[in-house]
Amino acid sequence: MSDPIDSLPSDTTIALIWDFRGPSSAQIAAHHKIHLQEFMDHESLPHLGLNVTPGQGQMHSVYLLVNVILVNDLRERLKPNRGQKWQD
Repeated sequence: MSDPIDSLPSDTTIALIWDFRGPSSAQIAAHHKIHLQEFMDHESLPHLGLNVTPGQGQMHSVYLLVNVILVNDLRERLKPNRGQKWQD
C-alpha cells in the first residue's frame, strides 16, 4: 500500500508533532525542542520552523516544520506522535 505522503506536491510543508502531557509538559517540550534542533544541525537538514505550543490543560507540543521530501526519513528516525499538512 502506498503512503499518502507520497502523493503530495514536493513544495508541501509538513508539521511533525510530539505531544507531552502532565505537570512538567512545558519543560519537557522545551527540552525536546533543543534535542530536535541539535539533531537537525548535526544532520545538516533544513527545517522551516521549530517551536513549542501550549495545548489544553497540562499539554504542550513541539512541532518541526519540514518539506514533505524529508518526512519519510524523519518519521522513521524521530518517531513523532503525529504529523499534518501545515497551513500558513
